[in-house]
Amino acid sequence: MNKSLNDCTIAGPFQHAAAPFAATVFSLFYQFSTLGLKIASSGDQAADEMFSFAFKTPHTAPVNCVVTGWGGCNHAGMATENMIQAACGLMSVHGRSSGKIQSLGLPYVSTVTAALALQGGIAAALGQLRGLALSHSHVSMSAAALLSAAQYIADATVVTPAENLPPAEARHSTAPPFVSADGVIFEFETLHADPWLRFWMQLGISAALAGKGWTAFLLRYAKAVAPIPGELISALAKLTYLQISELCADSGLSICRVRTIAERVDNEQFKSEWLKGPWTFDFAASCQDMPLKPASDSLPLSGLTVIESCRRIQGPLAGHLLALLGADVIRIEPPGGDPLRGMPPVSQGCSVRFDALNRFKAIREIDIKSSVGQEEITELARHADVFLHNWAPGKAAQLNLDYSDLIRVNPALVYAYAAGWATDGDAHVRSPAMPGTDFMVQAYSGVAQKISQACGTQGGTLFTILDVLGGVIAAQGITAALLNRQLSRAGARVTSSLLSAATVLCSGDFQNRHRFFDIAVPAKSLLNQVFGTKQGKIAIDCYDSDAVQRLIDALSLAMHPKQENFQQRLSEILQSKTAVEWVGILLQADVPAAIVVENLSNLHSDSRLQSNLELGSYTKVTSPWSFQ
Repeated sequence: MNKSLNDCTIAGPFQHAAAPFAATVFSLFYQFSTLGLKIASSGDQAADEMFSFAFKTPHTAPVNCVVTGWGGCNHAGMATENMIQAACGLMSVHGRSSGKIQSLGLPYVSTVTAALALQGGIAAALGQLRGLALSHSHVSMSAAALLSAAQYIADATVVTPAENLPPAEARHSTAPPFVSADGVIFEFETLHADPWLRFWMQLGISAALAGKGWTAFLLRYAKAVAPIPGELISALAKLTYLQISELCADSGLSICRVRTIAERVDNEQFKSEWLKGPWTFDFAASCQDMPLKPASDSLPLSGLTVIESCRRIQGPLAGHLLALLGADVIRIEPPGGDPLRGMPPVSQGCSVRFDALNRFKAIREIDIKSSVGQEEITELARHADVFLHNWAPGKAAQLNLDYSDLIRVNPALVYAYAAGWATDGDAHVRSPAMPGTDFMVQAYSGVAQKISQACGTQGGTLFTILDVLGGVIAAQGITAALLNRQLSRAGARVTSSLLSAATVLCSGDFQNRHRFFDIAVPAKSLLNQVFGTKQGKIAIDCYDSDAVQRLIDALSLAMHPKQENFQQRLSEILQSKTAVEWVGILLQADVPAAIVVENLSNLHSDSRLQSNLELGSYTKVTSPWSFQ
């Protein structure tokens, strides 16, 4: 059984959302449907500054879930997807590798916001069942965007040293992804240096130069740039994709061509994955005498214990979100601690990137490869509410720490696997030759192709969008399973993946083709572009013809937008004033616009963002939720 919340109800004006929230509402509708929620339309929605819906279980009062554009300001004004991407630094991070500061071309912030909004409602209902008087949950698009960029913000704002980026001229590499002699665009992946070095030495590249490329290759996860030496890129450009694939097989390097979204949309297996949703739930037998814990504080997951054994971003972020909801998270690290604790830049003895995702967790150092360590984890799980891992496929069984192992000692346990690839089966994707990492999944899923199509680049983004969304989706599934446990007295296994996160992000493509749900995919903005000004850059996002006309009137631009030189004339006019001046003029004219934040250390100066930022040795992103 995959539906976890069949007896719960969602009510809201889903067919009448204002344009700025249309993409968020579409993603909400998709997630509601795949969780099995009963959906009821209610009321009209006219405001451009908020959207709300009610979440109700058979045993709780409705939770009013409010979604706004900005957080912390009652009169912050309207916000759109691309305004938020600009103002919260996402455009800047995305543009680091190409030198083109621009939108991701996907409803990314809207999708993350939808998942957080639904999770907030589920968590508040769970809090009610655990004795808390919670009736309201609030999340903003700006909070979702800042959460997505939390590690990059930490990097940019650490007091000493400053963000360690390569020189500007070295940032704009043409790869990854890479291009073969026969024009195939593809991604490489390996988590170890040896396969990388073996591959390049087969091509006559020196160990020193290959090592320099390896450093740049690793840098892409942490910095969203990859200044790979041009000699390596030129060597690949002389070989066909088949030749490169054969060399990869010989050296142990993984390869995946950048597939089109149409390849997934037209695939029958993807059809079933899309209809199933981003989670697989396997529920244990109901146990009516299962002891249930009351809340120990004001947050909905307070008093619950999570055991987390995760690396990198996806799993740790899921644990971080559960901690922000009040759970006590015990993080399992190897003897000596996680090596990523030492990743520069470091503040107060810990990598700020690492701290951004793990600062609220208690640490236990355990050798999980030893029988003693496995027994210790089993004993921790005996008294826990959640066990979360993102190990490689098959590793849990090898360690005797699979769902079947732990459910024997704790039938009430929610066992969560934050996977790379598909949530069940799909053996050809789970091959060791295809590690489930952000950039490989971007390539395989069609996400990279969609971004390249929107941005005019040859691949996806080095901003780790699927790691972040995958962590949000994992935490959301865990929270749903915990609510189901409270309602049904049953533990569960819940599995999500980076690939299922990509499915959520591209759900509109499948709906456009097959129209399974009774809701329209939001239309694209008529004008969505970043412009240079006299000082600074500005993002303009006109989502309908009325907004375009207001822009024309505000600029006294006596032209029709379909005229050949409209864009050129628009760019020329915008050069006459600064970005600050233009944003004031355009917002006064009700034209969606925002200054593009190019330096993440400037984010705290925006009053609309301050409630979600905490200044210190580096700028921390606070919880995206508030509850009442």
